[in-house]
Amino acid sequence: MKVLYFAWLRQKIGVGEEQLDVPDTVATAGQLVDWLVARGQGYADAFQDMTAIKVAVNQEFADWDAAVTAGDEVAFFPPVTGG
Repeated sequence: MKVLYFAWLRQKIGVGEEQLDVPDTVATAGQLVDWLVARGQGYADAFQDMTAIKVAVNQEFADWDAAVTAGDEVAFFPPVTGG
């Protein structure tokens, strides 16, 4: 699974993207976050306030209960505002 992090998420985690072998028990975007948080403090800091984070699965905006699989691209980013 390709996982992308943007803006301050990238800064807290320390990388902009990762190719990860995620366990089969991770079936949703929310479960992916739980799994990532368990990987270390940078992830825990980045995902501390889930209301400040949006997710996209395969370049489509998604909810936290959206299904994810091994071949997917999942991106995490702060809400985008216009101006």
